[in-house]
Amino acid sequence: MTFGERFQGRCQSAVYPVCLGLDPRVDAIPAAIRDSAVAASTGRDDAIRRCIARYHEVAISAVADLVPAVKLQLAFYEQYGIPGMTALLDTIAAARRAGLLVIADGKRNDIASTAKAYADAFLGCPSALGEARPAFDADALTVNPYLGWDSLVPFAEAARQHGKGLFVLVHTSNPSSVEIQEAAPGDEPIYLRVARQVSALGDEFFDGQHLSSVGAIVGCTFPEAAGIARRAMPRSPIVVVGYGAQEGKLPGCVACFDERGAGAVVNASRSLTYGADMALGSEEDVVTAIRSRTEQLGRGITTALTAAAPSRQPTVG
Repeated sequence: MTFGERFQGRCQSAVYPVCLGLDPRVDAIPAAIRDSAVAASTGRDDAIRRCIARYHEVAISAVADLVPAVKLQLAFYEQYGIPGMTALLDTIAAARRAGLLVIADGKRNDIASTAKAYADAFLGCPSALGEARPAFDADALTVNPYLGWDSLVPFAEAARQHGKGLFVLVHTSNPSSVEIQEAAPGDEPIYLRVARQVSALGDEFFDGQHLSSVGAIVGCTFPEAAGIARRAMPRSPIVVVGYGAQEGKLPGCVACFDERGAGAVVNASRSLTYGADMALGSEEDVVTAIRSRTEQLGRGITTALTAAAPSRQPTVG
């Protein structure tokens, strides 16, 4: 089964088109979880791993029956060194136990053998000492297209071989993205050229019967560009970024869904998993808060999809 098929199926069975973003910030983890992890640890490194792993296990358990996927922001794990990367493995394992798709958000790329090494690390089975086995084993990886399309080929090949997916940066959510991504040196802006290439790459490496396994990252902070990008990528799954802490709004999210109100998930990270209201509560309070915030976001998205096209069902997949 391709990633596109799994994405479509998991979204259809989920309650809301929401992706739980996990970006560990050890000192901001609710005290009830952080203190118990530290108390059980054998030292600082073990405490960091335990804090991250336990908090993400709790967060995942709070919403596993509601959402289709988690997006793990690799930089926030990498900042803690080996304990953070070990906690990344713990988080991936927790998400898999919960039946959620795992999107590794590292925006990786390079050329030739280096690109292949990145692809093998997150999507493939690198060989060492006569044995091939997965390293991080994510379901999908975010990639940067600005080294050129040949740089994406090793990722697409690994995705096809191992049933994994890609999410290519098409139009990001940060304010200055327009300076490059909306520049139009030819007859169309760069982000639209990237979107067309994403669609073509998906058609080249994956069959046309399901959602493509080559998707896109699109910011809801630029609703018009989001809608244009979606129309250029009719079969591509989209992870919508920028909602919540980056002040993206629901109209920009809706623009990323296809004509059926499907094919996209809205990522939210800090707005779901951190906040003063859960800092001093019990573990049960934290679960309740994360679940409540996720439900609130999910209801908002489905209501907005219904309002945008009253005749279509507010589902994904």
